[in-house]
Amino acid sequence: MEATIRADRNVTTLVNILNVEPDNQEALVAALKDGIEAFFSKMPGFISSCVLTGENDRQVISYSQWRSNGAIDAFRQHPGFKPYIQPIAALLKGEAISITCGVAFVHAS
Repeated sequence: MEATIRADRNVTTLVNILNVEPDNQEALVAALKDGIEAFFSKMPGFISSCVLTGENDRQVISYSQWRSNGAIDAFRQHPGFKPYIQPIAALLKGEAISITCGVAFVHAS
């Protein structure tokens, strides 16, 4: 399955920038993957998600697209969110940066 980054006013993009110790990057990616497959992707309004790893082994970026900001808010208020996020938070170094945004421009070749 391929995710497409698209400029669409009907889509909200959620970007999470997560800092991690190099020894924990692989475990963080695995926790995100498991959470996305088992929980995240089952939420109303979810479109797609991908996980990127920093080549210095110190960052992981989670990029997901949703039908609306409301869908993201509902996901975060769901009773399953806390159990999903706890093992992820335990692997982080410092606070995560979470940004909701729109895709302003896409160019593909």
